[in-house]
Amino acid sequence: QVQLVESGGGLVQAGGSLKLSCAASGRTFSSYGMGWFRQAPGKEREFVARISRSALNTNYADSVKGRFSISRDNAKNTVYLQMNSLKTEDTAVYYCAADPRIRTLVQMMSPESYDYWGQGTQVTVSS
Repeated sequence: QVQLVESGGGLVQAGGSLKLSCAASGRTFSSYGMGWFRQAPGKEREFVARISRSALNTNYADSVKGRFSISRDNAKNTVYLQMNSLKTEDTAVYYCAADPRIRTLVQMMSPESYDYWGQGTQVTVSS
């Protein structure tokens, strides 16, 4: 069982930056691939980024490539999402999620591949 708690959301102007954190409970954090997803009002939850267990591999949605960066600190049981050059279309609730399996690229982009979810943190980007 893994419990996830996100933090770091807030209101920021377009072009600004935010860094989200996701703290995980338990002693097996390094056994999980970690993902970030987001969900805007009226839209489906969408993949943002994923990082492998060892942090050697990262994957990003095309919409955030070059602007967002995912990282993790296994000693602190925490995964991060650094968001730069924010756009109004980045406004959403951001969720972190944990997946104990090794996935293909298509699989890791599906919310159904993840066993555990945080409660989400709101990110609002104003124009």
